[in-house]
Amino acid sequence: MSNISHLRENYLRDELRKSGAESCPIEFFQQWLGEAVAEQVSEPNAMILSTAIDNQSYQRTLLLKYLSQAGFAFFTNYHSRKAQQLEVNSLASMLFLWLPLERQVHITGVVPKLAEQESESYFKQRPRESQLGAWASAQSKEVENKEQLLEQYKELEAKFTGQEIPKPNFWGGYILKPVSIEFWQGGAGRMHDRLIYERDLGDKDDSSWTIKRLSP
Repeated sequence: MSNISHLRENYLRDELRKSGAESCPIEFFQQWLGEAVAEQVSEPNAMILSTAIDNQSYQRTLLLKYLSQAGFAFFTNYHSRKAQQLEVNSLASMLFLWLPLERQVHITGVVPKLAEQESESYFKQRPRESQLGAWASAQSKEVENKEQLLEQYKELEAKFTGQEIPKPNFWGGYILKPVSIEFWQGGAGRMHDRLIYERDLGDKDDSSWTIKRLSP
C-alpha cells in the first residue's frame, strides 16, 4: 500500500473576503471563470456534475456551455445515465476546480431541461464532428467494441454528406438553477477562505442572495 500522506500544497496565492466579492454570485463566477481563462487554465469550463438516485451518488466531468442569471447550462444525450437520473431526481451539484488559481466553486440547485429551441440553437453551433458524434453514440449503452462505434460514425458521415445535420430528438440541454454557490480560495496553513451565497427559488424575488463566510 502506497503512503501518499506527505503530498500536500500550502496555498499562498490569494485570499477571499466579503469586501472583495460581488453581490451577485453569477457575476462573481463570471469574474473567476474569466481569470481562469486569462491564466490559460486547461479546460476552464470543465466541471464535475453530481447526481444521486436510490441513495447512490454519481459523478462525471462535463463542459459548461452557457452561463446566465438563469443558471449553468450543459448538453447531453437524454438516454444517458445522468439524464435518466435527473428525470428521477432533478437536484444536482456542480464543482469547478481551478488548481493553478487555488480555487474551486461548488454549486447546488435544481436541473430542468432547456427549451427545445435553445438546444437546437446550440447544436447548430457545434463542430460537424461533434454533431455526428451525438448521433453515433448511444451514450452509456454497452457497445461491442471501438470498431463498431467508429463504423456507426462513418455510416452517419456518409448519410449526411453535403447536407446539414439535424439535432437528434434524444439530445439536448439542461440548466442548473442555483440555490447555493460556494467560492473557495486556498489559504496558508489550511486557513482556506469560503464564501457561500444562498437563495430560495420559491421566493418571488429569486435574485436576492444572502452571503455567509464559512469556516474552512
